[in-house]
Order: sequence, then C-alpha cells, then structure tokens
Amino acid sequence: MPRVVAVTETGIRRVVVGPLLRWLRVVRDDLWTLRPDPLPPSVWLRWLPHGVMCLVGFGVTLGVVAQLTDNGGVGNSLAFAIGLAEGSAVVFALWRPVPAWWLSTAAMVVGALEVRRQLQAGGADGFTWPWTAGGLIGHLAVLLLLALRVPARAAVEALAVTLLLTYLVEGVLGADDFQPTGILAAILFTVVVVLGAALRGRREARAELGRQTTLTAEERSRRTLLEERSRIARELHDVVAHHMSVISIQAQVAPHLVENPSEELRENLDGIRQNALEALTELRRVLGVLRAEHPDTVHESSDPATGTAPHAPQPTLDRLDALVENIRAAGLSVHVDIQGVRRPLPSGVELSAYRIVQEALSNVLRHAPGATASVGLVHYRHGVDVRIGNTRPTHSVAASPGAGHGLLGMRERAAMLGGTLRAGPRPDGGYEVAAYLPTAPPGASDQVTDSKDGTA
Repeated sequence: MPRVVAVTETGIRRVVVGPLLRWLRVVRDDLWTLRPDPLPPSVWLRWLPHGVMCLVGFGVTLGVVAQLTDNGGVGNSLAFAIGLAEGSAVVFALWRPVPAWWLSTAAMVVGALEVRRQLQAGGADGFTWPWTAGGLIGHLAVLLLLALRVPARAAVEALAVTLLLTYLVEGVLGADDFQPTGILAAILFTVVVVLGAALRGRREARAELGRQTTLTAEERSRRTLLEERSRIARELHDVVAHHMSVISIQAQVAPHLVENPSEELRENLDGIRQNALEALTELRRVLGVLRAEHPDTVHESSDPATGTAPHAPQPTLDRLDALVENIRAAGLSVHVDIQGVRRPLPSGVELSAYRIVQEALSNVLRHAPGATASVGLVHYRHGVDVRIGNTRPTHSVAASPGAGHGLLGMRERAAMLGGTLRAGPRPDGGYEVAAYLPTAPPGASDQVTDSKDGTA
C-alpha cells in the first residue's frame, strides 16, 4: 500500500507540478524584468502620445486620491501614495511597460486591502471595490501600452495575473457592502489586451512588408544587373569567338603565303592555330550557355533589342545611321554630330558605344514625349566620347512598363571597358547621358611603349 501511494505522488508531480513549474519559469522570464521597451515616437506628432499619457496619469492620480479620501475612508498620505503610484505607472509604461504594470498592480492590491479594512469597519459603505474608477482607467492604459510593446504571450500572462489577483481579492478574500467592479474590470482588461496585441501585430506586419518590399526592390535591381552582365557576356563571346576564329584561319593559311616555309615556321603556326582552336572551344564551353536561359532550346526569333537574329554579327557604329533612321521613324527628331577622325575601334568599344546610344534614344522615346534628341560622337586618339541629350518634354510622361534599370547596363558597359558614364538632368529641363570609352584598358599604352623599349 505505501508503494502505491508513492507511485501516485510521483505521477502527480510529473503531471501537475512539472508543467506548473515550467509555466512559472516562463512567466518569470517574461514579467520579472526591468528591461526598457520605450514606445516609438510618431513621425508626424512626435510627442503627442507621451503628452496624452502624461495627462492620463495626472488625471488618474487626482481621481484615485479624491475617491480614496472622500468615499473610501483612506488617509490622505496613503491615498496620495496609492494615487501617485497608479498615475506614475501610466507614464512609466511609456518606457518600461512591464515594471509599470507591476507598480500599477501592487498599488491596486494595496488600495484594495486598505479599502477592505474601511469597508469592514463601516467607513466606506457602497464603495467601488476592488478597483476604483481611477485605478481601473490607469490599469487599462498600462495594459494597453504593455500589449503594444511586448509579445502577445507576455501580455496574456500579465492579463492572467491581473485577473487572478482580482479574483483572489474580490472572490476569495471578499468584503462587506461594496459595489463589485471585478467582472467589469476583467472584461475591459481583456478587450484592451486583445486590442493592443492586434495593433502590435499590425505594426509588425507593416514593418515586415516594408522590409520585404525593400529586399524585393534590391533583388530586382541585382537581377537586372546580372541580366545585363549576361547580355554583355554573350555579346563579348561573339566578338572574342570571331577574333579567335580569324586567328586560327590566318595561322592555317600563313604557310601557303610563304615560299618554302621552314619546318620551324610550320610548327609555330600549327601551334598558334591549335592554341586558338583550344581557346575557342573552351570559350564556347564556358560562355556558350549564356546565349539563352535554356541552352537546349532553339530560338529562331529575332533579338527585340537589335532587330537581328540571335547569331547575327553584333552591331557597330557603322550601323548608327540605320539606328537613327529607325528612331526617327518612331516619331523622335534626332540630330547627329560626329567629330574627329573615324578610326578602327576595338569590337567591344564599337558594340558598347552603339548599345549606349540605342538605350539612351529608347529612353528618350519612352520618358520624354515631344522632345528632340541629339547624338554627339567625338573620336579621339585613345577613345571615343558619346553624348546623347534631349530637350524638355512637351507632353506628359506616360507610365512606362519597363524595369527602369537601363542606366545600370550602360554603366556596366562603360566600367567594363575602363571608361566613365555620367547621366543626369540638364539646366534647360532635358536630360543627358555622356560616356567616354577608351580604346584600350588603363595602362595598355604604357605596356606597349615599354615593350617597344624592350623593358616588357
């Protein structure tokens, strides 16, 4: 028989005492703290919530002191201390809601016990108990600020402790000849906590939505940049593959252009051709996948950006007149000014200059209706200057369905070649894109000079 009793006691500890202790530890972690948790100020009315709460706290102090001294029979000193504690808790809750809740709850319990003593002695007949009207308002404000600042679990725990104390004071301890306020307080406290938790959840949802919107915009910009880099890589693949093919063909034909070529010359040319073919194969293996999102799918449609087939030669500045004519046919007046001596440019510079002009004129069509555009090319010895500008638009700008990241691609092209690009509004209300594209990477001319001197 004693063994059965021992087993029963062990089961009771495991089923009841264990979960109760764990719950008490959770409540202690949530409510037994002095950590600051200030209410965030409003953007437009920065100190309005603080001012309102200070007025509420002042009103609660006056109301509680007046009720306790006039109708509750409490002495002036004790009534002032209780009223000051409940009013201060409202203001204190703006910065430290959990300690403020403890202060308000303790003031309520002290006030309720003192009023009960007066009720038992007959000095406070018909008094509202255990919550006074002022104390009820103050605790509502404290619970609202608490629910706005702490997690919903902690707010529910504070509500449960408040309701438990209210029940113990009114239902278990009790008093004589009073007007009960426990049920009304329980209903109002529950409503306030639910409202505060809902507002806090809505604020957190809006903040999370703002963060997600920012992340989405950054991801869209990063994806657009990567797409433009992939497009540039595809175009450079075509350019480099063309030159490597030319090198291979020239190395193959060169022995036939020399009478009685030596064996060493043949071997060197064969080596050049073999290296060119291997480099071309490796280049196609690495960069060929960038030609399409699905490399195994055959694309027979034309490129919407250039109007050419996917495997057509990449455009150069020699096709600038055709581009301008197409833009003029779309309704945009374009003036072209070319200065300097036209020299053969590297394929990458030709392609990038053409793409920058194309993108800039497309932006004028989309974003500056009624404006006139100008294209200026200045050929220098070591580079080319490209300027595309437009006047102030004469019509309202319609919403554009594009991604709005065309400038990213232009900057990527200029940076890839070691050049610069500047874009911004002009004093006359128009817009200008100016780029300088060097014909060789920085330091290339120095290397050539050094090699001529025999130092490189």
